[in-house]
Amino acid sequence: MSEKGPEHQPADEPAESTHVSTDDRVGEGTQDSASDADRVPEASRWHLALREITTGNALVAVLSVLLAMFFGSLMILFTDEDVRYGLSYFFARPSDTFFYAWEAISGAYVSLWRGAVFNDLGGTFVQQIKPITETLKFAAPLTLAGLGIGLTFRAGLFNIGGRGQMLLGGAAAAFVAVKLDLPMIVHLPLAILVGALVAALWGGIAGILKALTGAHEVIVTIMLNYVGYYLVFYALTRESLLQAPGSANPKSAPMPESAVLPDLLGPQFNLHAGFLLAVLATFLVWWILNRSSLGYRFRAVGENPAAAKAAGINVGVAYASAFMISGALVGLAGVNQVLGSVTDGATSGLDAAIGFDAITVALLGRSRPFGILAAGVLFGAFKSGGFFMQASEGIPVDIVLVVQSLIVLFLAAPPLVKAIFRLPTKEA
Repeated sequence: MSEKGPEHQPADEPAESTHVSTDDRVGEGTQDSASDADRVPEASRWHLALREITTGNALVAVLSVLLAMFFGSLMILFTDEDVRYGLSYFFARPSDTFFYAWEAISGAYVSLWRGAVFNDLGGTFVQQIKPITETLKFAAPLTLAGLGIGLTFRAGLFNIGGRGQMLLGGAAAAFVAVKLDLPMIVHLPLAILVGALVAALWGGIAGILKALTGAHEVIVTIMLNYVGYYLVFYALTRESLLQAPGSANPKSAPMPESAVLPDLLGPQFNLHAGFLLAVLATFLVWWILNRSSLGYRFRAVGENPAAAKAAGINVGVAYASAFMISGALVGLAGVNQVLGSVTDGATSGLDAAIGFDAITVALLGRSRPFGILAAGVLFGAFKSGGFFMQASEGIPVDIVLVVQSLIVLFLAAPPLVKAIFRLPTKEA
């Protein structure tokens, strides 16, 4: 045994030295990777940050909603008179404060449920299920616009021009509706098609400028919002274009029956075929992104434009195509408003801030078509239930807007949400 020890000792020494050299190489590789990360251009860092926000973990999205509702509950407490009254003698009878707090929060969210999903206080079955139909009605334009914006996210672009695209699409559809007298089987599809086409061309402006000149799409689309607004406003003040005959108001004539989206459940509900259009658009966008070569090019460009170009993909054409399809989808949201939800005449406010809300919907849906559909229904429920909550509980509808804003805040800061709920990070 004593003789074998010295014989085996030299064999152990090279193995030990090899282990040390491997660690050295790993350390050198880590330092090289860190130095490479430091050399990443600023534009690429913004691109990576945008991709992280728009395609992150679905769990973070759900937790963001829960966090936003928690802080919304705190605001409900701060604005409730009974809670403030209970706080004035909290140390004498703390149970009163907790009781008032529970009544305020539970009453708010119960009324939100009754206004968005099912109203158990309704006297008839129609009154009981009407809230869910209102939610789906509000969800349709949010989903359509969210699909358009989410598609540009997948292509590595940021479409802030939803308002202008909605206005142009809705105005074009209204023009076809009020200026032509055709049977419904031709009139309605033509108005929808023209609205989508005009919005696609309008959205394509940003894509073409991005492809040809490198103009930043955020700046271009923001400016196009103003240009689109004033173009539509001008058209609404000219009888030869959109203004109703004999009217001094910037408003078009009511939409004829032949160009109005039909009701889905009868005249007792406001839900119309615009929701079916949103569902069909969801499946279409899913197919484009996941089953078509065009969608593959969008995703490749969104992941790494330089690598996509090296692989033979025309990045400029991808940018222009993505913005045109996005514009068409957002324009359909405007068509939904003019031909479905508000048919008494188009105005310059037909977008109803949906173009900006759709950005939140796309973020919450993680730029995935079916996720966007679910987010659209959720925000439709916020809109429908918010009005009922204000009417029944006296809670300002602005609380709902705060909740929506907080959702955006938490979605834009995934590390914060992960830290709050102690979720594992990518490094872990």
